[in-house]
Amino acid sequence: MTELLKISLPDGSVREMPAGSTPADVAAQIGPGLAKAALAAKVDGEVRDINRPFEGDAELALITSRDEAEALELVRHDYAHVLAEAVQALWPGTQITFGPATEDGFYYDVKAPDARDPFSLDDLPAIEEKMREIIRADKPLRREVWSRQQLIDRWQAEGETFKAEWAQELPEGEELTVYWSGDPNEDGSWLDMCRGPHLASTGKLDPQAFKLMRVAGAYWRGDQNNAQLTRIYGTGWLNKKQLDAHLHRLEEAAKRDHRKLGREMDLFHLQEEAHGSVFWHPKGYLIWRELEAYMRRKIDAGGYREVKTPQVMDARQWEQSGHWGKYRENMFVIPDEVPNTEDEGPIISGEADWMALKPMNCPAHVLIFRQGIKSYRDLPLRIYENGCCHRNEPHGALHGLMRVRQFTQDDAHIFCREDQIVDEVRKFCELADGIYKDFGFSYAVKLALRPEQRYGSDEDWDKAEAELRQAVVDAGMATEEYGWEELPGEGAFYAPKLEWHLTDAIGRTWQVGTIQSDRVLPERLDASYVGEDGEKHRPVMLHRAIFGSYERFIGILIEHNAGRLPVWLAPVQAVVATIVSDADDYAEQVAEQLKVAGIRVESDLRNEKINYKVREHSLAKVPHLLVVGKREAEEGTVAVRTLGEQHQKTMSLDEAIAMLTEAATPPDLR
Repeated sequence: MTELLKISLPDGSVREMPAGSTPADVAAQIGPGLAKAALAAKVDGEVRDINRPFEGDAELALITSRDEAEALELVRHDYAHVLAEAVQALWPGTQITFGPATEDGFYYDVKAPDARDPFSLDDLPAIEEKMREIIRADKPLRREVWSRQQLIDRWQAEGETFKAEWAQELPEGEELTVYWSGDPNEDGSWLDMCRGPHLASTGKLDPQAFKLMRVAGAYWRGDQNNAQLTRIYGTGWLNKKQLDAHLHRLEEAAKRDHRKLGREMDLFHLQEEAHGSVFWHPKGYLIWRELEAYMRRKIDAGGYREVKTPQVMDARQWEQSGHWGKYRENMFVIPDEVPNTEDEGPIISGEADWMALKPMNCPAHVLIFRQGIKSYRDLPLRIYENGCCHRNEPHGALHGLMRVRQFTQDDAHIFCREDQIVDEVRKFCELADGIYKDFGFSYAVKLALRPEQRYGSDEDWDKAEAELRQAVVDAGMATEEYGWEELPGEGAFYAPKLEWHLTDAIGRTWQVGTIQSDRVLPERLDASYVGEDGEKHRPVMLHRAIFGSYERFIGILIEHNAGRLPVWLAPVQAVVATIVSDADDYAEQVAEQLKVAGIRVESDLRNEKINYKVREHSLAKVPHLLVVGKREAEEGTVAVRTLGEQHQKTMSLDEAIAMLTEAATPPDLR
């Protein structure tokens, strides 16, 4: 009698299938439409190939293109394999290494044959065409289990030194899998070792839904002492419509690049003499000052007390806090001895004291809290700082304002009692909500849970996670509308955290705000207060920020608004431009009255055509251009051109001042 397997489906039904059946067989039994649409299977929670046989009774969920996140991961993995196969087909002797899926595509690291130069952008069209040929051939992708020695022998025989090295390090006895593209008994088949899963065949990919984007240098296993490889990047999607939308987003992102707009708007610059730090120009620093003033009004109203703490602190403080062990390699460290410049180099004795530029503000805020005896009546104590921090980020990771080595956080720490935590976090949720809405952002709230490596007891982590979760519920944000989600393993080493992920005008997300519920640092740094019972107690420390850092938030604002900042943030809010020199005196009078009204205004009296002036100030993203000529001077009017609008409006000077004053008022003061 044939053994029957019980396959449970998500709708609660159970299918009985013969031993040796596959998820594809179940899909075919349900219907031809599903059989065609099914890309892979989730068997007992594990994503597997659609043609991999069941090993016993199982729970089955079929993955189709509607399961977009999982489907995209699968197709991008397959595009990477097709890329490697195409490169080896075009240039025999190419060595392959590894090629994972990425957030929006895939890459593969390869080493060109010795007889030719490394691969370049010029090679991408030929590789793309070969990839399409492989996809259209609809080659089956077949999984096999091999021994470690089989893998080593295969790679050594084919001159794949990188793969052979990796295979030699694989553990004996572990199930090792390879995938064939095509029939292994026929010419044109191709092999790679991979855990999978993969689609049933290359034909499941859309030949028009991928594009190779760029090439870059890479090192074998990420070590610069190893052989240099070429990394070929691509983007891959489920269909051409998704690809086109992605390419459009990239085009929009290039137009909005804050580095490009920062130059055009004369906001800031970066240069090698201070790599990773920002030179703010007067116009850029005006934006900073407006944000700082806005945030101060918000934190003053929220009961925070602003402080300023040292830039340099003794390394022993960082060791006690736990940061020395976690962040030492990213900290700028200063010895207490000045080396003799005539020596070959600095020699620091093992007994030397060390100082470090602070990479974060929290230990310094604990030291302020510890000054004087604190009572339970003093809590919650909300300490705020526009704190300048330094982190020695890798050179290649630096990116304009988005990732720098010197940055300023809108940082605060709330020291509170256990019974105050939920209410304090709820208040922060509401504060962040109002601020993000003032800047025109929608957002998602996510709870990052305990990582595997962490400080503190499981009991403390249980409490901290539950408190953050309850605060979001009390704030009414634990809903689909707010994108509520829990992220296992993504908390900090000392605390779980709530994260705010902003969505910008072209659909990109940016993680900015955070609040963390920390019982570890107060313990490590001996922070305490006297409770109602007269005994010492540990406060809970809530680490929180809303902008994250001023640098990065300004970069996000520039890109979100494509440089067209809200009038209250614009460094120049209006320009008075003349059509003819006869209007120069009137233009100066208009500018002076605007200055008296508090508008940041400039005059443009140059002997240039008005269309030239309009183009120039539009490029600089000036919100309002007030054009005046002989007629406007006689009538006491101005012709107002608003950035982004087709037509100008003529109005009296008083009307223009009223309009600009309203637009230039920060949202929290309206």
